[in-house]
Amino acid sequence: MATTVLVVEDEVKIRELLRSYLEREGFAVLSTGSGAEAIELARSAQPDLLVLDLRLPDVPGESVVAEVRRFSSARVLMLTAKSGEEDRIRGLELGADDYVTKPFSPREVVLRIQAILRRGSGDAAGGGPQSFGSGELVIDEDRHLAVVRGESVELTPTEWGVLLALTRVPGRVYSRYELINQVRGYEFEGYERTVDSHVKNLRRKVERDPRHAVIIETVLGAGYRLGLDRDR
Repeated sequence: MATTVLVVEDEVKIRELLRSYLEREGFAVLSTGSGAEAIELARSAQPDLLVLDLRLPDVPGESVVAEVRRFSSARVLMLTAKSGEEDRIRGLELGADDYVTKPFSPREVVLRIQAILRRGSGDAAGGGPQSFGSGELVIDEDRHLAVVRGESVELTPTEWGVLLALTRVPGRVYSRYELINQVRGYEFEGYERTVDSHVKNLRRKVERDPRHAVIIETVLGAGYRLGLDRDR
């Protein structure tokens, strides 16, 4: 079954251009220029990924992301004409997986979509579940599952990629540049600070109880590391 992409873009020429490129690559494509209709399509059709313009005539793209995240784990690639870093950071904090700034190449959009889907495909080396911190955290790559203190945690593909990268070598400090390139799977030209947004979201999900160990540690001026040892 073909992967389904929902393109949400109010400029007809851009919308149809993206549809043409995506269908050429074998994707099934739905499209709309309305944020409200995008939410309904995401609910009814359950697409695998949304390509979402932040500037829509009815519902802001940020609001669409927030609403879709209530009922869907679909990946989200934002299209933005906003040049400010804070605008892009805000979108990532809401749960978007990546962004492309206008004007863009349709081919770049396709490549980024493919990279996002690869990150979330669950393709992994396997070898069974790995336990950390006396069972505080369990990572099952084969099942694409993270379990914290006995409860599974729903993660976006990028959050999963960050956590997985940190568990490769517990205690090793990964710079933001290393993390964003490992997670995205291609050379990323942009703001390394986007990693901070994903780590913030990840911590919110895996460190909800302050009485327990810190799972992701910040090393000032250097990056991040896993704060748990691998169980033997």
